[in-house]
Amino acid sequence: MNNLPEKLKKRLLARQASDSLRTLKTYSAQYDFSSNDYLGMGRLQFESKEAFTSAGAGGSRLLTGNHDAYGVFEARLCDFHQQEAALVFNSGYDANLGLIAAVGLRGDLILYDALAHASIRDGIQLAQARAIKFRHNDLEHLEQLLATHMPEDASCYVITESVFSMDGDSPDLEAMVELCGTYKAHLIVDEAHALGVFGTRGVGLVQDLGLQDRLFARVVTFGKALGYHGAAVLGSVEVKSYLVNFARPLIYSTALAPKHVATLELRYQWLAESETSLQAIERLHRNIALLRSCIEKRKLSDYFIPSESAIHTVVIPGNSQVKAIAKQLSELGFGVLPILAPTVPEGSERIRICLHSYNDQESIKLLIDKLAEIIHKDAL
Repeated sequence: MNNLPEKLKKRLLARQASDSLRTLKTYSAQYDFSSNDYLGMGRLQFESKEAFTSAGAGGSRLLTGNHDAYGVFEARLCDFHQQEAALVFNSGYDANLGLIAAVGLRGDLILYDALAHASIRDGIQLAQARAIKFRHNDLEHLEQLLATHMPEDASCYVITESVFSMDGDSPDLEAMVELCGTYKAHLIVDEAHALGVFGTRGVGLVQDLGLQDRLFARVVTFGKALGYHGAAVLGSVEVKSYLVNFARPLIYSTALAPKHVATLELRYQWLAESETSLQAIERLHRNIALLRSCIEKRKLSDYFIPSESAIHTVVIPGNSQVKAIAKQLSELGFGVLPILAPTVPEGSERIRICLHSYNDQESIKLLIDKLAEIIHKDAL
């Protein structure tokens, strides 16, 4: 049945014309270089053997869904992340949406990094506060905005990520904390791609720098290095209480089932206590060092965005061009995916390479060798 309104048809046709139409595909590859499963936890079995009275939550956390497993897991989060309070959400998207929309009130100001994740941007759209973006990782520009636009009788929130999902780079968090302190701005940091990668036992970049007590809030998500789903906002007891009362995705969503929350607790237990988690983090960082060495050796540094994280991106402008190169690599067994405009700005389309503890070193070397052959041949 052809029932799509004309304006919606035009949007689809525009995506087709720009070679950026999204479709759902099953991901499979001989060598995985795309998933966010940095430590291979998605490949491990963490099934709670605890017997629960219900297989489902039966309602939101404010109704019937706030089962005992939440208390155990949120206590684990507070201990692991050295934070006063933790509040679990169904996803990282929900956490950012709920947090930002709830705190950004009329008259307030939100300053956010130009490359902030879509979930952050959508939360800003739902907030009533005025929002201004600052140039990516540009603290000088951020300070200019703070000096010029800081509200006198309202709050200012600065939002960034500790590792950016499309570039793999990081801001100078220590300098940003100092800057926010000077202007009395509230700093929010999304740690989605730092959890499990940075710091002792993968506590994240904020804790690795000892900044956990100097933030308004941080978001940790469980769909990346934890290999599962869900997220949490970490902050003070007052922040948690405020979100319980005003974060709409928490209030109006059915809670995670008890077994899912218990499984998350087991995954954090593995991260916090297991010798194999330490080994996995060590292998991941060896692979990161190897990839960076191979990039330099094959003279590809000018094409890659500098990164010390598990995410490395080679910029190949043009949707058609980047799709063609990704297809060549895919046919060789490499699970790399093109990131197209409008997901990234036009002209900065890229192939995003995600490293894992389980990537063998020969496949990493081979990937960069093949990529170098293609790039140098085409002289991009």
